[in-house]
Amino acid sequence: NILNKDCLSAYIFLSGARVVVSRSFADFTPQATFEIKKCDLHRLEEGPPLKAEMTREQGLQYYRTMQTVRRMELKADQLYKQKIIRGFCHLYDGQEACAAGIEAAINRSDHLITAYRAHGYTYTRGVAIKEILAELTGRKGGVAKGKGGSMHMYAPAFYGGNGIVGAQVPLGAGIALACQYQGNNQLCVTLYGDGAANQGQLFESFNMAALWKLPCIFICENNKYGMGTSVERASASTDYYKRGDFIPGLRVDGMDVLCVREATKFAADHCRSGKGPIIMELQTYRYHGHSMSDPGVSYRTREEIQEVRSKNDPISMLKDRLLSNNMASAEELKEIDVAIRKEVEDAAQYATSDPEPPLEELCNHIFYNNPPLEVRGTHPWSKLKSLS
Repeated sequence: NILNKDCLSAYIFLSGARVVVSRSFADFTPQATFEIKKCDLHRLEEGPPLKAEMTREQGLQYYRTMQTVRRMELKADQLYKQKIIRGFCHLYDGQEACAAGIEAAINRSDHLITAYRAHGYTYTRGVAIKEILAELTGRKGGVAKGKGGSMHMYAPAFYGGNGIVGAQVPLGAGIALACQYQGNNQLCVTLYGDGAANQGQLFESFNMAALWKLPCIFICENNKYGMGTSVERASASTDYYKRGDFIPGLRVDGMDVLCVREATKFAADHCRSGKGPIIMELQTYRYHGHSMSDPGVSYRTREEIQEVRSKNDPISMLKDRLLSNNMASAEELKEIDVAIRKEVEDAAQYATSDPEPPLEELCNHIFYNNPPLEVRGTHPWSKLKSLS
């Protein structure tokens, strides 16, 4: 198959003769409307629309984004098993529609902060695959210069990657306070998992955000398990979208990129219009265990995981929509898959050949903009230098 800007050519070999069947991009449906699942509402009279429009370009963009995150996470899994990536590593495969849908509904100037399952959001916030994988392998070319690892990646308007359960939620409320203070019409998307949903600091943040009407979208990515504990065993109420009590909430199908996009648009409009915070619960699923040290099958069955993969996979769902509505061809999507696979392979090559940061850079960047200072090492006579 050959994919170029103007047409898609499929080569068919018949009796030794080569027949070229050319299909112009003009043959594809440029836009279609899809029915999406109704959101459950809390303290809202109306919710997001029940239909979503998607252009062919948007569909291909969402497909590329989700497929890239999937491939990148599978490569991280492979590198971890080869002991090239060490330490904590929490993978995002299965939850790609959340990151892709949220990013499609907010502006690049809006802010986002998440927990430690952060690779997908690091990519959607604009960081190159090779910088993410190089960070995972602890190399100099990593997005945090090889010092952050899996849980501590950052980019403009992206505040990580936070390793302490629930700690990013008050920080997200603070970022929303800064948006309000500066009057820039921006908002903060503050993400946490169902495992963090019972933390006291969440409710303190909800209270302040509601009092001050902060432009904050609090999003619970409910992937059904907090580490190895199912939500039913961990929470007296699993209606996470109602947990804000006095804050309006939405429960959304987190496996459908269009559902997530429309709900996030609705939530963003709510925040920007000065109505204060809103809570979204995205019902999603992770295919891997909690982290790479968790095989993920001691508290759930392989059949359960396989059933979600076969019936509710976010990438397969989008692919079916594109194909059944003549918005793309199977050959074109295959070309995209091949290109992504190559990009991820090249990034992995870079991440395994790039040098580790030198020891003298260990203490650099402790402060953002300071004159050089001495830092005490592990004992009083070991002196290291920190440069900003």
